[in-house]
Amino acid sequence: MNDCQTDVVIVANGTFPTHPVPLAVLRNARHIVACDGAIAQLAAHPSPLTPHLTIVGDGDSVPDEFRHLLIRVDEQEDNDLTKATRYCLEQGWRRIAYIGATGLREDHTIGNVALLMRYYRQMGVEGVMLTDHGRFTPAKGTRTFDSQKGQQVSIFNFGCTQIESKGLRWASYAYGEWWQGTLNEATGNNFTLHTDGYYLVYQTYI
Repeated sequence: MNDCQTDVVIVANGTFPTHPVPLAVLRNARHIVACDGAIAQLAAHPSPLTPHLTIVGDGDSVPDEFRHLLIRVDEQEDNDLTKATRYCLEQGWRRIAYIGATGLREDHTIGNVALLMRYYRQMGVEGVMLTDHGRFTPAKGTRTFDSQKGQQVSIFNFGCTQIESKGLRWASYAYGEWWQGTLNEATGNNFTLHTDGYYLVYQTYI
């Protein structure tokens, strides 16, 4: 999913981005959905907010001036990121960019990255998670990724028994541990992964 093809940007209440890539995606968003308290970070952002702004959550940390934008969801089984994702799917928005979903507490970061794969496998979300350093993209089967020579690439296996790569410095395989697929490198303008299951690709910005 290219950035220009996103239907909506979900802003979580983690570390607000400073890198130009996620900021450009946010600035050009057709719709923005803020996860409850993330509205405070959005309001402090120097760019004007899109008129298509919604807040999803229990509302506990939403300032009064934004409460008219709140879609209140009180159930506590899922976190605000999942509530926001479900809201987007109800609107027919499946191409979702997530920002502010990493940083701060490490357990939240790991949980949110894992949720990206859950949304892809179980909900049909075509998602990308943008950080200040790179992007996470969930995928399945054979897929070609745009890249640049020297770009750092990591592959996290979610059940594949076969992983083969073309266009990476080191040959890929069905990694049994997450660390085994980290710190690879693109050798050209794209790379292709051939797999028999689900996996998550991380690419740094260049």
